[in-house]
Amino acid sequence: MKIEKGYVSFILHAHLPFIHHPESEDYLEEEWLFEAISETYIPLLLNFKKLEEEKVDFRLTMSLTPPLLSMLDNKLLQRRYIKYLKKHIELCKKEVIRTSYDKRLNELSHYYLDRYSNDLHVFKDIYNCNLIEGFKHFQDIGVLEIITCGATHGYFPILYVNEKTVRAQIAVGVQTYEKYFGKKPRGIWLPECGYVPEADKYLKEFGIEYVITESHAILYADPTPIYGTFAPIVSPEGIACFGRDIESSKQVWSSICGYPGDFNYREFYRDIGYDADYEYIKPYIAKNGVRVNTGIKYHRITGKTEFKDYYNIQWAKDSAEKQAGHFLDSRVNQINDLSNFMDTPPIVVCPYDAELYGHWWYEGPYWLYILFKKIYYDDCNFKLITPSEYIDKYPCMQVCSPCRSSWGANGYSEVWLNPTNDYVHKHLHVAGDRMCELANLFPNAKGLKKKALNQCVRELLLAQSSDWLFIITNGTMVDYAKKRIKDHIGRFTTLYEQIKNDTINEDFLNDISKKDKIFPDVDYMIYY
Repeated sequence: MKIEKGYVSFILHAHLPFIHHPESEDYLEEEWLFEAISETYIPLLLNFKKLEEEKVDFRLTMSLTPPLLSMLDNKLLQRRYIKYLKKHIELCKKEVIRTSYDKRLNELSHYYLDRYSNDLHVFKDIYNCNLIEGFKHFQDIGVLEIITCGATHGYFPILYVNEKTVRAQIAVGVQTYEKYFGKKPRGIWLPECGYVPEADKYLKEFGIEYVITESHAILYADPTPIYGTFAPIVSPEGIACFGRDIESSKQVWSSICGYPGDFNYREFYRDIGYDADYEYIKPYIAKNGVRVNTGIKYHRITGKTEFKDYYNIQWAKDSAEKQAGHFLDSRVNQINDLSNFMDTPPIVVCPYDAELYGHWWYEGPYWLYILFKKIYYDDCNFKLITPSEYIDKYPCMQVCSPCRSSWGANGYSEVWLNPTNDYVHKHLHVAGDRMCELANLFPNAKGLKKKALNQCVRELLLAQSSDWLFIITNGTMVDYAKKRIKDHIGRFTTLYEQIKNDTINEDFLNDISKKDKIFPDVDYMIYY
């Protein structure tokens, strides 16, 4: 009989910015979704399925953000993902022939051919192109709790200068969740874990019971919480806050001392898109001829060296199994220590970007599968739990005001507000104020005007995505991020002028409605 002294809560944040370009197939950024489906979402679903078939009782929490849900539900993107897979399968077949001179390489080329062929089978034949239903199944059988996020991952600690823009992000996030899952979400992953107390009343208004925060939101709360991050606190507005555990995060996150840096794991930065002969690989890279990742990677991390050894699937699995055991032992020891000092069982909260599992750390989904089996079968002193289950079990929480915070570099807002991107915010704030102005000017709009007002909401929400600011700060795909901000603010401003002057251009409105096809049921009166 297991003696449960505490709990571990795994929370994966599945999010991508909304990228949808019906006007062109030349946008490489659309492949971010396709890579995530093949490397993260399908592997997670397949491992959940294995656990279900093996009758392993597990618990996991995942946010599926509104932009991601909208893209997974988009018919054009579904067709383009199938096309992406077929192209990869074609390349894999060529690789099987090209690598026939080397047994180890050839085995890996067969592995990728099987992997991408299976992705196509799973996506088309098993899930009928509907991965949302796949995740919903695991929520329905009680092993997965799906939570929501802000409508477009807008960053609350800066948006809140006009609180109605934060309220709208929350409102549309909750509405989108209800549309796909048929009930209200109990929790929310605050975009970028950005906590401000001003948002709590709106979270409460839309039925949110708990949020996920960065460690120091709890550690620097007022008063200082007795149990640190090892028990949720409740804000004065009544929102439960779960803070990230520092120790368990470092074991998984850190590329230096964490599991993903193991020398047996697949090397992310070595790809045939860069290694293969240019003329041979040209049909499978960017349309403009720039070399990019194809997802076919034959090397393992090996060490801090340019000379990378070939990837060995069995060695990688061995490492994952060993590290799952290490993680389990570490939590057992941590909970043993904590339980000596706590009146209620401690909870160790482990939040991560979902895309870490599979995309960045290729073996991550398998590691989770092994870990969940070990927790179920091994003699350990804790149980997996969702935040909802924990607050149902232990509703008595210390009242504290969490600290303003985020999980970006240095813990506050500098990733989203710094000299590289600060010019954006004045445009976002002006557009937010103008949206409220339009809602007040035209509270009972009908027909074309109502359609234009609702499209204004979509343009504003898409401009507010924190992803563009993050990309600019990190210096990756900067031109694309700047273009997206400029396009959405430009479209919003054009519509704003047309609505006010009663000169709505229907062709323009129809064009941008096709491009920015998100939140079909949105109502501009959320800004009233």
